Amino acid sequence: QVQLVESGGGLVQPGGSLGLSCVGSGFTSGLTFSDFAMNWYRQAPGKEREFVASIFPNGGNPNYAEFAKGRFTISRNNAKNTLYLQMTSLKLEDTAVYYCNTASGGYWGQGTQVTVSS
Repeated sequence: QVQLVESGGGLVQPGGSLGLSCVGSGFTSGLTFSDFAMNWYRQAPGKEREFVASIFPNGGNPNYAEFAKGRFTISRNNAKNTLYLQMTSLKLEDTAVYYCNTASGGYWGQGTQVTVSS
């Protein structure tokens, strides 16, 4: 059973930085974490879940939502089965639960709360 576990969320002041991690495990059928393109999504209170960033299996071709460009960086370490999201210059509107997701297979983590508040 594939599991994705996010961590690193918390409370941060506007303008601050935070780094999220997502560890994958339980891959079967000859597949590994490194076979999957990965995404970050987020969901703010009362809003629909929205795309944040994506990355190819080999770590190439990072792609960002417009609001994330220049502030967020997606990366991965396949040797550690880990996906990262480094967030800087955080704004109040970045407050949300952040989820990692496999681009295929439809696997989701449980999410980690990021709260930006003064």
